[in-house]
Amino acid sequence: MRQIETEVLVIGGGATGTGVLRDLAMRGFRAILVERNDLAHGTTGRYHGLLHSGARYAVRDPQTAVECIQENRILRRIMPHCIEDTGGFFVVTPWDDEAFVPQFLEGCRKAGIPVEEIPIVQMLRAEPLLNPRITRCFRVPDGAADSFRAAEANVASARAYGAQAFTYHRVERLLVSAGKVSGAVCRNLIRDEEVTIRADMVVNAAGAWAGRIAALAGLDVPVRCGKGTMVAINHRVLNTVVNRCRPPSDGDIIVPTHTVAVIGTTDVPVDDADDYHIEPWEVERMLAEGAKLLPGLPEMRILRAWAGVRPLYAAEPTQHDRGISRGHVLLDHTERDGVVGLVTIVGGKWTTYRLMAQDTVDLVCRLLGTQRACRTHLEALPAVEKDHATDHHRLGVPLAHVEGRNASGELVCECELATRHAVERAIATGEVTSLDDLRRDVRLGMGPCQGGFCSYRATGIMHRMHSRNGARSTLLWRDFVQERWKGLLPVVYGDQLRQTRLNELLCRTLFSLDRGMR
Repeated sequence: MRQIETEVLVIGGGATGTGVLRDLAMRGFRAILVERNDLAHGTTGRYHGLLHSGARYAVRDPQTAVECIQENRILRRIMPHCIEDTGGFFVVTPWDDEAFVPQFLEGCRKAGIPVEEIPIVQMLRAEPLLNPRITRCFRVPDGAADSFRAAEANVASARAYGAQAFTYHRVERLLVSAGKVSGAVCRNLIRDEEVTIRADMVVNAAGAWAGRIAALAGLDVPVRCGKGTMVAINHRVLNTVVNRCRPPSDGDIIVPTHTVAVIGTTDVPVDDADDYHIEPWEVERMLAEGAKLLPGLPEMRILRAWAGVRPLYAAEPTQHDRGISRGHVLLDHTERDGVVGLVTIVGGKWTTYRLMAQDTVDLVCRLLGTQRACRTHLEALPAVEKDHATDHHRLGVPLAHVEGRNASGELVCECELATRHAVERAIATGEVTSLDDLRRDVRLGMGPCQGGFCSYRATGIMHRMHSRNGARSTLLWRDFVQERWKGLLPVVYGDQLRQTRLNELLCRTLFSLDRGMR
């Protein structure tokens, strides 16, 4: 059994966990992060990509609104390559109550969120596909964010300060003795071997799975899993984030991100963060509500549907998840449960991940009897090179890069403009173990064909560079196609049905992958 010693062990490779790792490393701690899958595999990689201004919470959750606008400004400064400054509109449709507007404006004023009403003609000039029956429009500093790139950038920064991050390391048990947690036993899922990591402090940043990790120490952390279903349109019908000006509800936000636009989201309690399904009514509701913002939306080509699970901390029983604050909760288990060496951070938003990490590491410092100032808000994150990813996160840069290098003939994924060079460089890092990992790195298969053409090309490259095993390469391809199929299944009609049928024929006939799509 491999044995490792460190000062702080972080469990969870999402936004919060990677942020905690970076903060720890920058404060001089020896730190290790473990994640049972790839970075941003969980909730961080399954949200709509919104950089919140806080306006969405200005009325019902004012503390979260204040945190969002403050962190919004910090993230724009330290990670401009991960953020697109789309701006945001809050609009009043014929289905919305105008009596909410004064509350909205007052909430924004108290939270310090800049808000400006603009004429409807100006709104339609910027976004001509919006409903012309909208009566009022307010501009706020919302934006779009690339959560995959941000997680990688945080880990790259942490590694530069001496930290370590191990993906595909599943925590199997915590080391607990005499009321003290002193590390964890993990399984390296790639090598199928146990790894024991001993630490002075363990940070539970497992998000929707934080309750399971706490249970390994015999503790009860009431995490309520709220499933949010999102639907992607296959092109950017908008270039501005658009919200309904009303209390948060289903299908009331559209976020332009990369080459698509995302409609979100439902909020449905689920018992298991690993076992949930997208129901037909959820997609139907997204399209019906989205059509109130974008008339004709149900007739547009819908790319796919997916869902993420919000880690909501339900300290008290409640009937509706939307009534639970989106603020974060930091649990000191020494004070709360008499168990030394473990802290849990849960809740929050992607926009506030850096603040959550700062609060967590402040507590770690106090528990370890040291004082070290946070600097994550002062130092910019590195741009992790992904071919064209060194430039700022904005539409048009990938195409300009491909054309500038005359690399059209080198495209592996035409939809997302992923070149052979980008794919090979991602594989060469040694951290790509599947095509799904490659998807998070270079957006492989995230466009209209949903992997129909790029998946077998990428499989061939991985086979040549990595596996050299025909059966294993075929399995990697089949797994990827199956994962893409899950998101296609709820929206297979119209153009996307035709695309899906073509993908199936390619698998079954050209490549004899008879069980490729089910």
